Amino acid sequence: MRNISSDLMEGGGKKESSLHDMKLLFVEMGVGYDLHGQDITAAAMRACRDAIATNSLPAFKKGCIPGVTSDDMKLHVKLGVPHPLQQNLDKDKIKSVFPYGQIMKFDVVDGGLVCSTEEVAEKNDDCYIVNAAVYVGY
Repeated sequence: MRNISSDLMEGGGKKESSLHDMKLLFVEMGVGYDLHGQDITAAAMRACRDAIATNSLPAFKKGCIPGVTSDDMKLHVKLGVPHPLQQNLDKDKIKSVFPYGQIMKFDVVDGGLVCSTEEVAEKNDDCYIVNAAVYVGY
């Protein structure tokens, strides 16, 4: 399985990071589609929004975890994207979807789907589907 990873730390340097580097609280999952525009970044952004849209994490805001605030929130974003489209992703645009938390790791793996929308699209009849898993911890 091909895996494109972008591990981040302050200053833009590389750092090896994993789920073991944070105390995992939640895994949020979502699916995003682009039916008409053949824009894989739009599909990925929708998948990330879908993953976080129906969740609320009041523990970070209200201090329910002693010594932990929303400033301490860490994220690991993992996207399943069709292999031939992975190089077209705009990772900075996708990262802008997350209102809170430091993205510690951003992985793109083979996944998702390209399927037909029966010629209702602008460029061709491809529909792009992306899956997202967002690991939330501190």
